[in-house]
Amino acid sequence: MLPETGIVLAPLAGGPSTPQLAAAVSNAGGLGFLGGAYLTPEQLREQLAAARRLTSGSLGVNLFVLRDALVDLAAIAAYAEELEPEARRLGVELGEPRFDDDAFDAKLDIVLAAGVEVVSFTFGCPAAAAMAQLRQKGTAAWLTVTSSEEARAASAAGADALVVQGPEAGGHRGTWDDRDDCDASLLELLGEIAAQESIPLVAAGGIADRHAVIAALDAGAAAVQVGTAFLLCPEAGTGAAYRRALAGGRETGVTRAFTGRRGRGLVNAFMRAHPGAPSAYPHIHRLTSPLRAAARSAGDANGFNLWAGTSVAMASAEPAANVVARLRP
Repeated sequence: MLPETGIVLAPLAGGPSTPQLAAAVSNAGGLGFLGGAYLTPEQLREQLAAARRLTSGSLGVNLFVLRDALVDLAAIAAYAEELEPEARRLGVELGEPRFDDDAFDAKLDIVLAAGVEVVSFTFGCPAAAAMAQLRQKGTAAWLTVTSSEEARAASAAGADALVVQGPEAGGHRGTWDDRDDCDASLLELLGEIAAQESIPLVAAGGIADRHAVIAALDAGAAAVQVGTAFLLCPEAGTGAAYRRALAGGRETGVTRAFTGRRGRGLVNAFMRAHPGAPSAYPHIHRLTSPLRAAARSAGDANGFNLWAGTSVAMASAEPAANVVARLRP
């Protein structure tokens, strides 16, 4: 289920994703996605219904695949102590660092019942039973991969397409574990995976103009997934402080400071102040959530994650349909 334009909207979970943005991209000939992560199951149901009212085109939903792995509890406790001054300054309590699977089963049931055309997965491969449900329903399953090894495993599991994510991408790295050694460039990674896999590849990471789209297609991709270029669109749910920071187009960096998982965003004071955050997702995400919410409410762009890819300077405030049109090869 690849769009005829070759343009796929990245899921943009955590605020920028809206039914209006997904529908606008689908109406322009792309494939609009909703970010299912962080929503409650009922919120996801409502957003899907809203998107369906706005478009007759195909839609996708992205879900996180989370496994309860061992984490360093002492490191999490030390990080919580490090963050206490931030909490006192903002007048909030730190969140409880804990694991949960983001209501995976309930959300999968919702997207299957809604007849979503594509479900993509990040951070891992769903269990065989979930993949079987998707096949039975006729729903395409896309798996996010960041290495040749992950690509082989995803293909063997029955993926219909691979979202090949390079380190240039904004937001969380889609690695199946939170590694530091997965930074081959997008084009290099595409070449490696295209040489070993015959299923369609969707390129993601730093793609914000037609030149980058064509380069990805030439490297073996069948389509491209674009996120940062849509963040300033009027249909996006990007907050005011976030928009101002994006318009400034400053440098990006990779950090675990906000969630305990590597993610690329605009460098800000919080990132610089906490370079040693432990690898523990979603535990650190839960811990810092009240801090980030308070900073957003105060319009303080130095206090929350400003996910953005390396081509952030190319983002502009224009309708989503215009972005699809200017990226279309």
